[in-house]
Amino acid sequence: QVQLVESGGGLVQPGGSLRLSCAASGMISIYAMGWYRQAPGKERVLVAYNPSGTQGGISQIDSVKGRFTISRDNAKNTVFLHMDNLKPEDAAVYYCNAGHIDGDGSYKPFDMWGQGTQVTVSS
Repeated sequence: QVQLVESGGGLVQPGGSLRLSCAASGMISIYAMGWYRQAPGKERVLVAYNPSGTQGGISQIDSVKGRFTISRDNAKNTVFLHMDNLKPEDAAVYYCNAGHIDGDGSYKPFDMWGQGTQVTVSS
């Protein structure tokens, strides 16, 4: 088990950028890592994930493809979510998660979550 702490959220204007960070208390190289978001009154959804042992990311939601990039630094046990061209509909609490890749290739979360970081997109 690892403890996860997100940071980097805040208020940004539409079209702006933010980089979220997720610092882990232990080794993350053995885990797939994901970012989820939850808007008020809505379910928590997977935004992007990064399989263990790789540097590249895989976006999960079509609406963020080409705008959000997940990456990791295993040496620093940190995962990032770089978000460009932010839109009001991107506003949510963003959560970091440690998980694994299931046999069907999909991301499955373990019960390891951070406390979340709020992203607000407004002019």
